[in-house]
Amino acid sequence: MSAKLIKGTEIREEILNEIIEEVKQIKEKYGVVPGLVTILVGENPASISYVTLKIKTAHRVGFKEVQDSQSPDLSEEDLLALIEKYNNDDSINGILVQLPLPKHINEKKILNAIDPDKDVDGFHPVNVGRLMIGGDEVRFPPCTPAGIQEMIVRAGVETSGAETVVVGRSNIVGKPIANMMLQKARGANSTVTVVHTRTRDMAEHCKRADILIVAAGVPDLVKPEWIKPGACVIDVGVNRVGEKISEKTGKKIAILKGDVDFDKAKEIAGSITPVPGGVGPMTITMLMKNTLNSLKFKLGIR
Repeated sequence: MSAKLIKGTEIREEILNEIIEEVKQIKEKYGVVPGLVTILVGENPASISYVTLKIKTAHRVGFKEVQDSQSPDLSEEDLLALIEKYNNDDSINGILVQLPLPKHINEKKILNAIDPDKDVDGFHPVNVGRLMIGGDEVRFPPCTPAGIQEMIVRAGVETSGAETVVVGRSNIVGKPIANMMLQKARGANSTVTVVHTRTRDMAEHCKRADILIVAAGVPDLVKPEWIKPGACVIDVGVNRVGEKISEKTGKKIAILKGDVDFDKAKEIAGSITPVPGGVGPMTITMLMKNTLNSLKFKLGIR
């Protein structure tokens, strides 16, 4: 019997509709809406495409959205001044600097200049520390890990006491989701193991997992025999492995594969995310959630 599909596209719609309703209520009661600014330096096609989707989503949920596009030769000093301007703008609750930045700009310096209370990506060291402490200290969990946890919860997967194995130790996904899954919190209370490129027997660790979160960036890394029957499998990987002609448009499109051998894994797992259409749609969704929460913190709404 095939596993239940955990579809990020469907969960995204649920959450965005919830955000729309909350924004309406806040606007009626307080006369304000969340404000989000996206700073784009240069003309990287992938960045432009991603920023466009962020803007479209922000408009859909009723946010004030500011798109601040800058030339690729913008100086680091001028970018820092721009961030400071938005740090001091009371109508802006979330500040995003789209990465990658031009080589002459220090990304770490720029990200650390964002007010931690407007850092809706959750990358500032202050927010990393808040996440580590957990509980009421948490402001903005990084968007992809937050989306993963939300998918697990909404799929009805029991996390309390579960063996969770995270494949990958990146600062963006692996480390934060491991920390989130072991907290005393909703969708957590797991026993967590993190495996990586220096792990001696990755397969044996994976076989114990009730919840297996794979974020390694290696196509088909996790084999079907590594999966515990009935486990929840979250595949974060989106790997381009070739091109094909779209039946709808007749144009070339990328062939995408996850980090898990999906076709075989779905016959063993209890639930699994597809690629595409799984974790991917959740990242921008949780970005909107963090921006809404930023305004709620400011207003004293819990």
